[in-house]
Amino acid sequence: MKFLETRTFFRKRQDNQRLIHSLEAKLKNANFSSGNVTLQTNNIQSLVFKLTCDFSGLTINSSYLEKAQTRHIMQFPTELTQRACKAREAPQELRLICIYFDMKYFFQDDDNSLLLNDNILGASLVNHSVSSLRQGINISFWHNESLERYDLTCVFWKEGAGKASWGAWSTAGCETILISSYQVLCHCDHLTYFAVLMKLSSTEISMELLAPLTYISIVGCSLSTVASLLTILLHFYSRRILGCFPRTFNLGIIEHSRLVAEGPPIPHSRKKNNSTTYIHLNLHVSVILLNITFLLSPSLTFQPVACVAMAALLHYSLLSCLTWMAIEGFNLYLLLVRVYNIYIQRYILKLCAFGWGFPGFVVLLLLLWKSSAYGRYEIQIKTSQENDANSQNTSICWIKSMEIQWVFVMGYAGVTSLFNLVILIWAVKMLHGLHCREKKWESRICRDITTVLGLSVLLGVTWSLPFFSFSDFLLPQLFLSTIFNSLYGFFLFLWFCAQKRHSDLEAETSSSLQMIRTGLQSNHSPLRSPQPSSLTCSASPVPPYGTSHQEGGVEEDMAHPET
Repeated sequence: MKFLETRTFFRKRQDNQRLIHSLEAKLKNANFSSGNVTLQTNNIQSLVFKLTCDFSGLTINSSYLEKAQTRHIMQFPTELTQRACKAREAPQELRLICIYFDMKYFFQDDDNSLLLNDNILGASLVNHSVSSLRQGINISFWHNESLERYDLTCVFWKEGAGKASWGAWSTAGCETILISSYQVLCHCDHLTYFAVLMKLSSTEISMELLAPLTYISIVGCSLSTVASLLTILLHFYSRRILGCFPRTFNLGIIEHSRLVAEGPPIPHSRKKNNSTTYIHLNLHVSVILLNITFLLSPSLTFQPVACVAMAALLHYSLLSCLTWMAIEGFNLYLLLVRVYNIYIQRYILKLCAFGWGFPGFVVLLLLLWKSSAYGRYEIQIKTSQENDANSQNTSICWIKSMEIQWVFVMGYAGVTSLFNLVILIWAVKMLHGLHCREKKWESRICRDITTVLGLSVLLGVTWSLPFFSFSDFLLPQLFLSTIFNSLYGFFLFLWFCAQKRHSDLEAETSSSLQMIRTGLQSNHSPLRSPQPSSLTCSASPVPPYGTSHQEGGVEEDMAHPET
């Protein structure tokens, strides 16, 4: 048993049949004086029982095995030894061999089927074949997570039924009874090796769709990573050349609202800090981290420790990205609703502490509470064959617990999407209200559509598409979600380019108006010094950790007749 366990990955599959039969032969000839004997290693446990013809039934549970990882029970009826005792040369002593495998390596079929807990329970009566039992054998399997999203099937190992493997899983003679969402009862009429086959019930992906979805994900994530890196480099390049961040991320709806409310842009009112720009930069960093961890995740599935670390890092990256999307919505709320008289001390520092610290706290709490929740997550892929049992799995390093996925992934994303959707509707409503105050707004339709689409991308509206993965929406949702979410960083880059073009055009207009205003001011008030242009960086820039919009400066400018 120790030999089988320590040399699992250095053998061919064809050797498994010989090794299993060799283990059965050694247990058959084992010498012991008591009624039973137990032999255990970390992943393989064996029990041998001495039976007689007056056998009254037997129940074996996981308490017999000290190293059993999960709970299980095997119940043998009194009918088990009747056929053997009726034989002409019935032995005085019968032996029942039970073997528990906590690894599916020895029983991997051609399709690498997904088994519950990777547990296989085997039983055999030495020198006798047991089949067609009227009472049957009951085998109960438990799982510590809910199994509601799986189709569960009790199967047994049929030798010689596989092509590349030495056997295949079959359902003949076994009945599946789902006792609860955590317990499965298998009722079988023969003795052999048993397991529970698992299939994703509602989110199966066909083999034909796996290749295009994988290709889209790889290309989209790679393109988003490059686009986000390019956006960050352009920002820092602009800061190095100009001495400050350019105003390339001023939202069109904000500038449009001020233009309608106050007339032409006032240079002094544009003395804003770089808070919005820093928020965008952090969002780009979180997108880069998410894309990189997602691309690296499938390559570490066969390294347990590294896979747990990668799964936790991928979860952290996703939560960070969603958190910064929510911060974008919060910042937009401040700009839309509380346009002036806003001051939050150390604004960016607090946002960074929340945007990066809160997801880290959640992941660290899960690791301390239940580290087994992270690891190798298998996604079942169905084939085009009619037999649903034929499936092949693909795996990534991700969250294995469905409860944690629903709460800390779907729930977290749902709250973020709902919050940002409310902010987006508020922004569209405000934009519509501004149109009602204008006489000619037909020329702004194209710009307004661009603004709404840009805000939708910025606030991550497309990340709510996975909530529509049901019924006839499953296939369109898979492709739309894969395309939009994998290209999220690229869409942010397009939004950056559009806003930079708008900012450049606005800067030219502002410079022309500034020259006119300066001439008028020199005629009316010679002692008044001209105010700096919107393209000029302040000698004492506002620190990036605070945000404020002072109303006094605007009132001072509005007091002049030329304003």
